[in-house]
Amino acid sequence: MAVPTLEPSLRDAIEKEARRLDVLPAALAAVVAVESGGRLSAQIGGRDEPLIRFEGHYFDRRLAGRSRAIAREAGLADPRAGRIKNPRGQAARWAMLKRAAAIHHVAAHESCSWGCGQVMGSHWRWLGYPSVDALVADARNGPGGQVRLMGRFIEKTRLDEALRAPDFRAFAKGYNGPAYAKNAYDRKMADAFAAYDPLFGGPLSCKTVPILLRIGAKGEAVRRLQADLTKLGHDLRIDGIFGSRTKTVVRRFQNDWGLPIDGVAGQRTRARLKQVLAARKQSPTKNDAPGQAAMGRSSVGWAFLTLLYAILQRVFGRVRLD
Repeated sequence: MAVPTLEPSLRDAIEKEARRLDVLPAALAAVVAVESGGRLSAQIGGRDEPLIRFEGHYFDRRLAGRSRAIAREAGLADPRAGRIKNPRGQAARWAMLKRAAAIHHVAAHESCSWGCGQVMGSHWRWLGYPSVDALVADARNGPGGQVRLMGRFIEKTRLDEALRAPDFRAFAKGYNGPAYAKNAYDRKMADAFAAYDPLFGGPLSCKTVPILLRIGAKGEAVRRLQADLTKLGHDLRIDGIFGSRTKTVVRRFQNDWGLPIDGVAGQRTRARLKQVLAARKQSPTKNDAPGQAAMGRSSVGWAFLTLLYAILQRVFGRVRLD
C-alpha cells in the first residue's frame, strides 16, 4: 500500500491526539490514512472543508410530518439505506447538505459523516459536544479538529485498546463493521503502520523502550511499575513479570484515578502513577506522616505509666501510715 505523505499540520495533530489516547502515533496515522484515503479536505467556496457524506435514510428518520414529505419530494430523504445517492464531487455534496439544512438545520448536519474519521454528526451528544454545530465546527477546524473528532470516537467506542496493541483486525472490525475483511481494512492499516512507524521517533516510538506494559511483558520496566504500585499500598510481588495479578492491580489503580480501565500500563497510566507518588511525597497521609511511629511509641509509654500509677495508688491506699 502506498501511504499518503503526512503534511506537518496533520502529523502534529496525530502526535498530539496519540499522546492523549496513549497510542502509538504511527497506529493512529495508519487509521487516518486508510479512512481518509489520504485526502482530508476539498475546496468549497474558496475554503478548505472536510469531506462529507450525506445519508438520506438518517435524514428521513430525523424528520416528521410536513418536513419529511418535503425532503422526500426533493429527493433528500428515504427510509431505505442507500436509496439517496451521494454525488461524486464534494462541492455537490455540500450543495446537497445546504438544501437539506434549509428544510431542517440540525437534522441535516446530524445526517452527515464528517472528516477523516467519517464520524456521523448524530453522535454529537454521545461524544460530549454541546451541539451538532460544535461537532461540525471541530471537523471544519483543519486537520487538528478532524483528528480530534476521530479520537473522541475511538475513545468512546473503546477501540483505543485495540489500537494500543496494535491489533488492526480487532480495530477494523469495531470501526468498519463486518465488511472490514472484504475490504482488507486491517491489512491496509497494518501496511500503513509499517510505513509510518519509522517516521515517528522519540519516546512514543515502538523502536525505543516499549510504552505498553501488559500481560506477558517482562523486565526492568515491569519491575519499576510493580514497585511504584506497592508504594501506594497495593499487594503485589515485584518480580518483573506482568501477570494476571499485576493486571488486576493496574486496573484497580486506573479505576481509582479515572483512567480507561484496560489493565494496560501505557504512557498515560504510568504518568498518572508518577504524579500520584509525587503528590504523596509532598503531602503524606496521616498513616505515613513523619513521626507517626514515634507518636505511637509515646502513647504506649504514657498508657503504661498511667496503669503503674493506678496500681501504686491502690497498693499504698491500703497501707496505714502512723
